[in-house]
Amino acid sequence: MYDYINKTLAELPSDMNGMSTTPAALHLFNVDEGTEKLDKYKAQIFHHLVMKLLYISQRSRQDIETSMAFLCARVHSPDVDDYKKLACMMKYLETSH
Repeated sequence: MYDYINKTLAELPSDMNGMSTTPAALHLFNVDEGTEKLDKYKAQIFHHLVMKLLYISQRSRQDIETSMAFLCARVHSPDVDDYKKLACMMKYLETSH
C-alpha cells in the first residue's frame, strides 16, 4: 500500500504540495452554494484523486474516512472549496505517511 500512496502523491498537482497536521479543517461539512464550480479539467483531477483516496481509506488509512465520505458526495459537482479540502487531505497524507 505504501507504493500506491507514494505513486498517488507523486502525481499531485503542484498546488496540492505542502504539509498538514489534520485531514480536514473545521469547515469540512460547510457548503457554500455560491462558490465557483471547478472547470472540467480540475473536476476530472478532483474525481480521480478522490477515487484513489477512497481505495486507500478502505484498505489502510481509516483516519481519512470521514473526510472521504464528504468528498465522495461532492464528486459530481465539485467547487473551489471542495478542491481546497481535497488539497488539505493530500497534504495530510503526505505529512503522515
